[in-house]
Amino acid sequence: MADANIFGPVDGVLAMELGVGDVILIEALILVLVLANFATRKVAHDRHRSQAEEGAEAITRFLPHEVLNVVLVLGAFYYMTVDHHPGMVLSVLVLGLFLADFFEFEARKVEARRDIPLDRPKGAITAGMLVLAYAAFQAVFFLVEGPVSAII
Repeated sequence: MADANIFGPVDGVLAMELGVGDVILIEALILVLVLANFATRKVAHDRHRSQAEEGAEAITRFLPHEVLNVVLVLGAFYYMTVDHHPGMVLSVLVLGLFLADFFEFEARKVEARRDIPLDRPKGAITAGMLVLAYAAFQAVFFLVEGPVSAII
């Protein structure tokens, strides 16, 4: 892992190892952010369903979910400064999730305008599952590192 000194003391804290395998703090934080993203997506979708009963113009973005998306993107970009290759892969996946969330919200507004039942945000859920899988792989790889190293 390369030593990052872009943000000074922040790098010292977020790039430190947690003492479990080679897991660094930023990897664990990103995994927690991804899981929180699923929770806020569920709350946002429930709110959109209740708002759709009042009409399409009543549907608004759920601010905690939008803020969490931005924090997740910034966290992925920061991870790229700490560990380049996995950070780049994670950043691309998180940007895909961000775009999927953006367009899923617009799709919910269209469904409300057409007076059809709101569908689940399938694209964002799929993108979120990819981000979760990769973030979990990075954060908990130490659990399977021995058997994988023996095979490879």
